[in-house]
Amino acid sequence: MASILDEYEDSQNTRQSVQQHSRLSTANIGITHSGFVNVRLEEEKPIFNKQRIDFTPPEKINHLAVCSNQLIDLAKPDQPNQIELGRKDESKVHKLFLDPTGSHLLISLSTSECLYLNRNTQKVRSLSRWRGHLIESVGWNKLLGSETNTGPILVGTSQGIIFEAEISATEGSLFNTNPDQYFRQVHSLEEDGKPAPVCCLEVERGLENKYFIIATTRKRLFQFVGKVAEGSEQQGFSSIFSQNQDLLPSFQEFPANMGYSEITFYTSKLRTSPKAFAWMMGNGVLYGQLDYVRPDSLLSDVQVWEYTADIDLSINKPISIVLTQFHFLLLLHDRVKAICTLNGQVVYEDVFPDKFGALKKMIKDPVGGLVWIYTERAVFRYHVQREARDVWQMYMSMNKFDLAKEYCRDRPECMDMVLAKEAEHCFQNKRYLESAKCYALTQNYFEEIALKFIEAKQEEALKEFLLKKLNNLKQSERTQITLLVTWLAELYLNRLGQLESDGNSIIFQETREEFRHFLSNPKHKECLFNNRSTIYDLLASHGNVDDMVYFSVVMQDYERVISHYCQHDDYSAALDVLSKHCDQKLFYKFSPVLMQHIPKKVVDAWIQMGKRLDPKKLIPALMNYSQMGSTQQISETIRYMEFCVYELTVTEEAIHNYLLSLYAKYKPESLLWYLEQAGTHASEIHYDLKYALRLCAEHGYLQACVLVYRIMELYEEAVDLALQVDVDLAKSCADLPEDDEELRKKLWLKIARHVVQEEKDVKKAMNCLSSCDLLKIEDILPFFPDFVTIDHFKEAICSSLEEYNQHIEELKQEMEEATESAKRIREDIQEMRNKYGVVDSQEKCAACDFPLLNRPFYLFLCGHMFHYDCLFQEVTPHLTTYRQSRLEELQKKLAATTQSSKSRHRPVPKDEGDTASLGKGSGGTSREQIKSDIDDIIASECVYCGELMIKSIDKPFIDPQKFEEEKSSWL
Repeated sequence: MASILDEYEDSQNTRQSVQQHSRLSTANIGITHSGFVNVRLEEEKPIFNKQRIDFTPPEKINHLAVCSNQLIDLAKPDQPNQIELGRKDESKVHKLFLDPTGSHLLISLSTSECLYLNRNTQKVRSLSRWRGHLIESVGWNKLLGSETNTGPILVGTSQGIIFEAEISATEGSLFNTNPDQYFRQVHSLEEDGKPAPVCCLEVERGLENKYFIIATTRKRLFQFVGKVAEGSEQQGFSSIFSQNQDLLPSFQEFPANMGYSEITFYTSKLRTSPKAFAWMMGNGVLYGQLDYVRPDSLLSDVQVWEYTADIDLSINKPISIVLTQFHFLLLLHDRVKAICTLNGQVVYEDVFPDKFGALKKMIKDPVGGLVWIYTERAVFRYHVQREARDVWQMYMSMNKFDLAKEYCRDRPECMDMVLAKEAEHCFQNKRYLESAKCYALTQNYFEEIALKFIEAKQEEALKEFLLKKLNNLKQSERTQITLLVTWLAELYLNRLGQLESDGNSIIFQETREEFRHFLSNPKHKECLFNNRSTIYDLLASHGNVDDMVYFSVVMQDYERVISHYCQHDDYSAALDVLSKHCDQKLFYKFSPVLMQHIPKKVVDAWIQMGKRLDPKKLIPALMNYSQMGSTQQISETIRYMEFCVYELTVTEEAIHNYLLSLYAKYKPESLLWYLEQAGTHASEIHYDLKYALRLCAEHGYLQACVLVYRIMELYEEAVDLALQVDVDLAKSCADLPEDDEELRKKLWLKIARHVVQEEKDVKKAMNCLSSCDLLKIEDILPFFPDFVTIDHFKEAICSSLEEYNQHIEELKQEMEEATESAKRIREDIQEMRNKYGVVDSQEKCAACDFPLLNRPFYLFLCGHMFHYDCLFQEVTPHLTTYRQSRLEELQKKLAATTQSSKSRHRPVPKDEGDTASLGKGSGGTSREQIKSDIDDIIASECVYCGELMIKSIDKPFIDPQKFEEEKSSWL
């Protein structure tokens, strides 16, 4: 009977074995060449840490299997489950096979029988179909396996036969109680023409439903590759073996035979495919990587580690092998050896004392990652801790720098060492650019590395090194940035000069683009701007004009760019820069030069700028070239001035004066039109009238002078000057002073005198009489000479006499009408004195609706009657300010006379009485006059029927200032 252990872990009572290869670093403090401080104050734990499980079995341990931590029941570590196999014969356990889920356990017996145990049932069941075969290996189905069903699996026997089978833990039907669903042969393996035991089986799935099956015998490693149709995985692996029937299976064979072999795999993460393998066989250990992309073979980067001298296959055969990420562990009869897969060196060796008995087996839990070793009397467990801690050094020594950097990302001091080693390696192999990139990431002395590249005459590598260093600097390190930027600019310019002299245009253009990208890099913009004078000097010293222009544009130093173009007579390019960046100051500065050479384009640019330019600031350039320039320059100057005046409606006097001068000198046909449309009143004019008059007079433009005189309202001067041009023009000027008849008459007399005395045209003089109604024949007769006969103006004299007679008759008629009108007025006055009106006692005031007779009142002919005070209130708001003031003054006077009249009733002395009587007479007359004046103001007409009511028709009923108050009173 054998004991089968299910699961165990004890964290309280563990005994840790002494390890011979534990590397301890205690209180080490060191400063590396790269500047990092490396401090270790605690003991560094070994990679392989052994613990003995506190478990003493009642009998010797024959076999042990671990998967998914299924070894001993964790809930009862001191009471392991014991299961009776129910066998009374001498059969012994040959091998145990536990699936990756830890749910299915196969027990191969030495009597060629096989038992099945499921973790959930705790009942051992016999696999009848498997009877007669000694099971050596099992290839579990990781894709379809579950807790109750294994899915299709592969089984290898001692006779070299590979079977496909499936086991279900659920109870079968009444007629089929066996857990094995089927058991059929799919292939057989041989060695030296004879069947060979199948030592190991492994099934892995690759890409696109491709499956890889690895089977090992004592000396051979077989590979079977094939595809399984999608959705048919449940049908098993028969199709894969059938695909390889026509071809010999791919295998690797080694000569030595130690009677068995064992293969192990390393999986980095749970439920992923293995990445590496190690096969223990007679000649050593074959190990390498697994490549699922290769079409024919899964194995890659294969190496053979030969056994060391202390391993004698005749005496001290290796028992088991386990593979970790960077090591494989070999179990010998009394010790464990760990060999690094990177360099094949033995890095760890642990000797077991004899008291525990001979070592029987070493296994690794593929899920938990722990390594288990057991003897007949004890069980040990290995923890693998930080296995990759020193891998970077091995990769570095192997010149695999990418892998070395991968394993020291979180250790900057190690990363610096790797980068320095890689940089040195690349430098020695003359891969200077790669070396520069690596050096730039290290903490090595800057000067040392720079000198190294300078001595090797590798300017490109030096440039790459400086660029990388520059990109790694912080913005606060301004001094270093300035140094590197200036040095890089010098290197670029040297390289460009060399390429240009060599005539290599392609590389030259690429280098120039790279240099310009460097100059326009926003990260260096501040440094370049602050040191732009130095960069300009460098560019100038190398004669690199094009790049200097480009740099000026990047720095927005457009003045330098435009100056450069102007110096090289490329005025169109200069104007393009001006137009693109629209800098007004630069327009004012460079317009004189550009106007001299490309006036039309310059004016077009000015027009496009519109109101962004101040025309006054452009006048100096325009005046300079309008005086000494060509016809085109002058015409373009006039065009821009016309644009300013007519399009931009500029009102600046200087602009209008300048346009006026241009018209007077170069375009006289437009002068008069400009003056006419500019306006006829001085308030509308934007030019200087006196300057315009002087300008027109200097150039002899009399008609224009007349127009200016008219605007200045100097009509006499206008007429005098107009008579030199045209009489009709003078006539139009003479009619302008409409409000001053005396001046009009004087002006027309000037015209008549000119016509009579200068032109001696009597008929035209007579026309002057008909054109102006102010002139009479007698006004112009003195202008005629004495010898002129009356026949020339007989008709005019007769016409004048007839007009006088008619005027006399009209005056007589007006006098008679005035006499008659006075007579009628006197009669009306007399009638009004005798007119009266009757007021009933019940009549009411039209304003307040109270009885009328209670207070003094007014009666109007229209029938409206008002109390004196009511009429006063109605009329006062409609009076003008002056009349209101007059009314207030009259009221005060009336009140004063009333007071004086009351004082007459007091007894006074005789002398004073005479004086009072005198005042009474005069005071009474004054009082009546005041009342009469008040009546004239407030009672001149009915307030409801008179002119006041008509004038108030457009006034609101409520005063706008009192509207809100009135509105609130209604709420």
